[in-house]
Amino acid sequence: MTEVNGIKAPEKLEGHFKAMAICWLLGLGSLVAWNSVLTIGDYYGILFPKYHPSRVLTLVYQPFAFISMGILAYKEATVNTRKRILIGYTLFFLGTLMMIVVDVATSGRGGIGPYIGICAMVGVFGVADGHVQGGVIGDLSLMRPEFIQSFFGGLAASGALTSALRLMTRAAFEKYHDGLRKGTMMFLALSTFIEFLCIFLYAIYFSKLPIVKYYRSKAASEGSKTVMADLAAGGIQTQVDVEAIPQRLTTKQLFIQNYDYALGLFLIYALTLSIFPGFIFENTGEHQLGTWYPLVLIAMYNVLDFISRYTPLIPCLKIENRKGLMVAIGLRFLFVPAFYFTAKYADQGWMILLTSILGFTNGHLTVCLMTVAPKGYTGPEQNALGNVLAFCLMCGIFAGVLLDWLWLIGNGKF
Repeated sequence: MTEVNGIKAPEKLEGHFKAMAICWLLGLGSLVAWNSVLTIGDYYGILFPKYHPSRVLTLVYQPFAFISMGILAYKEATVNTRKRILIGYTLFFLGTLMMIVVDVATSGRGGIGPYIGICAMVGVFGVADGHVQGGVIGDLSLMRPEFIQSFFGGLAASGALTSALRLMTRAAFEKYHDGLRKGTMMFLALSTFIEFLCIFLYAIYFSKLPIVKYYRSKAASEGSKTVMADLAAGGIQTQVDVEAIPQRLTTKQLFIQNYDYALGLFLIYALTLSIFPGFIFENTGEHQLGTWYPLVLIAMYNVLDFISRYTPLIPCLKIENRKGLMVAIGLRFLFVPAFYFTAKYADQGWMILLTSILGFTNGHLTVCLMTVAPKGYTGPEQNALGNVLAFCLMCGIFAGVLLDWLWLIGNGKF
């Protein structure tokens, strides 16, 4: 059993499952606020019918997330990861709380004022996302692949949870006066609680787990400065022999060595966000399900995305070959003509099936890629690579959000 800074390498079960559970909850919290906004798109669509909220809010969110994550990825070697992540979850908590305040203060009325307020909170979510996702992915990249898989499972669970709750609140409050608004407020209140729970778990509990202490101490011994605050919070004082620290690869070198993984993440999310959620809400037409139709589509996407985050745990389903991953990612672009013709000619059953497959491939390929990305690097290099991949994922989302507007060309909705 190896030892780092007086800490023995823990057995696999020593804090392993507790760490995985917390990683799952951190993933849940890092997207539950944004998924809440997406899932209550039907409410904002009624409140602000002239402003395309399903597309505009996404367009507001992404630049803030993109810029903040880009800056932090560039500065990752000197950023205090603990402070970065806690700032992010705190912003998520305050943002969801303020969305409730804005709605209560305006008594659920529409208009440009409340809409600007909602947009401002969505911008806060973008900044929070830039702090949290890159920070957590970079931090977990220097630990175990299972932690990354668990975190991404939590990300998808946020979508599945919010969709399920939205369907239940819609059914429960539909017959009541102002029922849609009541369900939305309940929804945002739950999101606020989850964000508070993430702050508590990361600030108090996660750093004290033996397996987490070991990997962070190992990273510190290899020259990582980003973990020092977390080690101190866990009660570990490290002494690093500067002369023994190996020369780390630069971020540019890491990107060049892993350009296919970076490109793969970009393409996965550029394709997904060019369809989801804008096309789902505005371009699928009207069917027998009526106003429930987009909610069902969103729910099916999220549920299959969540399930598929665990299918790579089955060895025969996991794609580990680099070329195989890129081929599978490229084939997803067949979804563009498939969605176009399904929306134009097919009934709602085919669209539900197609949306489910979109969600399944999104989650499965994401986890395959993130868990097979080259490991053999030092702690600081793993953290840098994790930030690079998270930033490329965000670039894909941003590109997809912009491409999503192309669906409006020629249909009279501009």
